[in-house]
Amino acid sequence: MFNRSVLLVIVAAVFAGLGLLAAERWLSRGAAVTGFEAVTPYPTPRPVPPFELVSAEGPVTADTLRGRWTVVFVGFVTCPDVCPTTLTDMAKAQKAWEALPEARRPRLLFVSIDPERDTPELLAGYARHFHPATLAATQPDLAALERFTTSLSLVFRKVPMGETYTMDHSSSMVLLDPEVRVAGVIRPRLPGGALPGSGAIATIDPGAVARDLARLAGAAP
Repeated sequence: MFNRSVLLVIVAAVFAGLGLLAAERWLSRGAAVTGFEAVTPYPTPRPVPPFELVSAEGPVTADTLRGRWTVVFVGFVTCPDVCPTTLTDMAKAQKAWEALPEARRPRLLFVSIDPERDTPELLAGYARHFHPATLAATQPDLAALERFTTSLSLVFRKVPMGETYTMDHSSSMVLLDPEVRVAGVIRPRLPGGALPGSGAIATIDPGAVARDLARLAGAAP
């Protein structure tokens, strides 16, 4: 005979499974309705607390970004794989946006999470190597930098490597709407058949990103 505790556990598991199934179906319907290919929009955009980043051109604040859609990606100049791959792919999307009116043209903000090595000038040169319109900034105050990335649900950490170090960081990109609110996320995907931990690099579809952002900017159906 089952005791009461075991029965409660079973009932809870059943309801949890039903809830997960319902959530998956709801999300699937949402994706079909929105029709976005690369962007996962949030039902309710959330505000970003006040921030100030440092770039070679001066401060980057909410006022800098206000009025246009912005894709935010965090990384660092000496990143061996994810950063150059993502910035190369995003450059293709940025190339597609060049045909849009500047006032509605989406933009990319690359934020270095390695201010110890990435000066604003070094960062600007690196980002512009991929596309001249990329905004590049960092924040020497690590506490302030962490507050900013955390507000976007992005994370990073320093990883010692002998006498040097590398950085682990989120590979997803966050979408800020023209009111500088967190409005969605772009998650890279592993190549078909690749498994997590296999060493394969997750990538984005530049064409899909370009179409989704153009649509959000009101420049595409």
